[in-house]
Amino acid sequence: KVKSQLEEKEGKTFDIFTAVEFKTQVVAGTNYFIKVHVGNDEFVHLRVFRSLPHEDKPLSLHSYQSSKTKHDELSFF
Repeated sequence: KVKSQLEEKEGKTFDIFTAVEFKTQVVAGTNYFIKVHVGNDEFVHLRVFRSLPHEDKPLSLHSYQSSKTKHDELSFF
């Protein structure tokens, strides 16, 4: 659901977009920190925010870190 948001921010499309790991952080909603394989040896770390159910808002890409590798630790950012 956030692939198109990342593609817009990066100005390119990703043929491969596979989540391989994630962590959550409960705030006034939930932050998801997701490690995504985007092809070759390239990975991107995403911070996705899901609002509380009663707010009925779509998932939003809050921030991301590009140029990551498979072995980079997924951490809160």
